[in-house]
Amino acid sequence: MSLQASTSQTVGPYLHIGLTWLIIENLAAARIPGERVTIEGRVVDGDGKPVNDAAVEIWQADSRGRYGSKSFRGFGRSATNEKGMYRFQTIKPGRVPGPGGKLQAPHIAVNIFMRGQLKQLVTRIYFPGDLANGADPVLRLVPAERRGTLIANKKGKPGALEWNVFLQGRNETVFFDC
Repeated sequence: MSLQASTSQTVGPYLHIGLTWLIIENLAAARIPGERVTIEGRVVDGDGKPVNDAAVEIWQADSRGRYGSKSFRGFGRSATNEKGMYRFQTIKPGRVPGPGGKLQAPHIAVNIFMRGQLKQLVTRIYFPGDLANGADPVLRLVPAERRGTLIANKKGKPGALEWNVFLQGRNETVFFDC
């Protein structure tokens, strides 16, 4: 008997075929307090081509800086489309304690799963113009010239943000080892 290795697909085409019920793109019902934000963007590969089969997951605190309450789970998942686009409607999170008990700037934790990745990519989204960004203990670990890859951009309407994920290349998004 001979054994053959099978391909490894952590998400692959299966997400769009039968797992769309796992999608949670609207995290905050109308009754949830907080500043409303819509975050959308693209996941692109090293050649600038869209990744059409990625899953983007987010985890965040509520507007008071608390995780996982009964009214606000703080977890969402979006599948990229043929253009590599994903989208979330949520609220801006409050500040939470970080390393050494220091308060972190408002941020959203992000995991990205896709074809060819045996391990998810871990990163963060920070909010543009937030005064707490300059003192955030995690963001300060990132070289100054690369911090911009973690900060969303304002886009048109109030509360509309764009945050793109570049998997490789000159503008590669900062990913964290976990």
